[in-house]
This record gives sequence, structure tokens and C-alpha cells, in this order.
Amino acid sequence: MRTEVIIIGAGPAGLMLGRLLELAGVDAIILERKSPDYVLGRIRAGVLEQGSMDLMDRAGVGARMHAEGLIHHGVELSFDGDRQRLDFTDLIGRHVMVYGQTEVTRDLMAARKAQTIYDAENVELHDFDTNPHVTYTKDGVTHRIDCRFIAGCDGFHGVSRQSVPQSALTTFERVYPFGWLGILVDKPPVADELIYAHHARGFALCSQRSPTRSRYYVQVPTDEKVEAWSDDRFWDELRARLNPETAEALQTGSSIEKSIAPLRSFVAEPLRFGCLFLAGDAAHIVPPTGAKGLNLAMSDVAVLADALIEAVSEKSEAGINAYSAKVLDRIWKAERFSWWMTSLLHTFPDAGAFGRRIQRADFDYLASSRIAQQSLAENYTGLPS
Repeated sequence: MRTEVIIIGAGPAGLMLGRLLELAGVDAIILERKSPDYVLGRIRAGVLEQGSMDLMDRAGVGARMHAEGLIHHGVELSFDGDRQRLDFTDLIGRHVMVYGQTEVTRDLMAARKAQTIYDAENVELHDFDTNPHVTYTKDGVTHRIDCRFIAGCDGFHGVSRQSVPQSALTTFERVYPFGWLGILVDKPPVADELIYAHHARGFALCSQRSPTRSRYYVQVPTDEKVEAWSDDRFWDELRARLNPETAEALQTGSSIEKSIAPLRSFVAEPLRFGCLFLAGDAAHIVPPTGAKGLNLAMSDVAVLADALIEAVSEKSEAGINAYSAKVLDRIWKAERFSWWMTSLLHTFPDAGAFGRRIQRADFDYLASSRIAQQSLAENYTGLPS
């Protein structure tokens, strides 16, 4: 079997890349080691920047997003109960949309007409400097696909980045000393917009998936166990970290999903190795505080799609030659913003009294400066590609 592009991973990055190539008439096969149900069962965030919304429209899959997505014109920040709303529309004339990553994936799956091979085991990338091809096993039979290009969209733990020789790769990482304990509950959100709260007890986030489904998080130590947290304990802790008025309005219920996500910042450089290109979580991880993970992945594959279309259709390598440097410039800016948001809103074990006062000064400056608010709004809603 032969194709122009093999895409490793059928998450939103791989599916979006496949869709854009399909619309441009570029043959591409997607390989995914899990089943479709497993991929759709992954609970992920879903705050879309304007660029991601535009890309969904470009891919022809934006109708349900526009019908069901929740437009947010701002967010609320809180520090020890003191509240500050940032009106993105007023500050910079842009907004974001809450639309779950699962729904983005579902829309892209439904639109895809080209081949996606699920339950592909033992995926291996070969000779991506000279004669690129991929082998995999399905139903006990080993298969080979030859190609011109390979796109690694298979996440942080995927085979794509692991296939790159360590000598060719430079990685940058910061692992944070805490995680997010999150629950999903079928109750109306406590507020119309997201609430980011800093408290001496730790960070909290009030988010949502729909007008009737809410997502809440509290900061916990990295060694915390989900089993130690009953629903009642979670709700008590969340209330303690919120402004009293918000805590009083909170509607609680039985969780339908509960998990702990560690936080890290990670970047790999470069992102091109011969005919292999890394995109999405295979290339970078951001802490979720700045709502950048999915949006960075969408930005990566938008650039990569244009570059591959140019290489296949116009026989020009200008786009693929520029890919790594172009997306890394945006990646590092998003990493900076996500690190800053994380540093402002979380409690750090070694920060001490001085560190908390610096955080308070940062919050007070943000609350008093329109320019600082515009900077946050610009970054949160998405920097230009």
C-alpha cells in the first residue's frame, strides 16, 4: 500500500490534518492504535480560540460547533475571594468558545471519508530520512504503507517522537509539583463564564461543557489518589477556595467522571526530521491553565497541512522547510502564557510568604491596568498564527 501522507494518531490534531489534506485532494491514511470508542471516550478540555473556530469552518465541520458551542466574552479571576472579570470583547474585540474536545473529535470523525485504520498495533516508523514507510499489525497480520511524508500526531507518549534519535532532539521540560483533580457533573455551571481562583488552599477552576454539564477542578499534590476523594470532600474543598457568593450558588451532585491530571510544560525541538513532522502533544505540552493545548495542536496542523499541500500539489518545499521554526515561535509564546497563568494562580510548596505576596501584587496590577488585561486577553483568545 502507498499514500502521500501517513498520519499517526486519530485525535483532533491527526483528524484535522487528515480532513484538510482530504479537502485539498492529498491522499492520507490515519493510523490509530486505539478504537474509535476509546478515542471518543477521552475527557479533555474544550476552550476554542478564534483561530480554532475558523479552522473548524475551513474543514467544513463547524455547523454543530456554532449551534451548540457556548460563546464566552470573558473570564473571571479571583484571588482570596477578590474578583476581577476580564471582558475580552471590550478589551480586544475577540472571544472564545466552550466546545468540548470530544465534540471536535466527533465532528471530524463523522466528516472523514478517507481511510482511518483503528486498532493498529505495533506501529513503527522506518527510514524517514530516505525511504519513509510505516509498519503496523492488525488482527495478527503485519502491514506496510509507503509514503512521502509522516505526520506524528500521536501525543506525548506516542511512537512518533520516540522514533527520533535522541541525538537529533532537544527537549525542554518543567514538571509542576501538583496536579488537577477534576470532576464532571450533570449540573448547570455556577457561572456563565470560567472562574479561575487562587486561594491559600490551592487553585480552583469552575468550567463547563454545556448549559447542563459542569467541569470543576482543584489543585492537589502530585502524589494524591483519586480514591481518597469522595464527591462530598471535593465539593467541600471547592467551596472553600471560591468567593463566598460563588460557593453559595454552586449546585453539587454525583460525579460522572473523576480523575487527576499532572501538570507539565514540555517542548521538543526541532519538529521536522527528514520526512517526519511532529505536531500537537507529540511536540509540546502546556499546563491547562491557559487553555492552550488543543488550540496549539490546531495551529500546528493548520500550518503543516498548508506545507504538505504545497509540497505535494505545487512541488515546493518552502512550507515544509519553514514548518518547524514557524510553529515553534507560536508554541513558545503559548508556553510562556500558560506558565505565567499557572504561576499566578497556583500555590507552590516552596514559594513562602514572599512568593504569595508577589502573586498578590501580580493580581492587583492586572486588576488595575487595562494594558495588562489586554495582554492577558490577547494571549487567552489566541495570538496570530
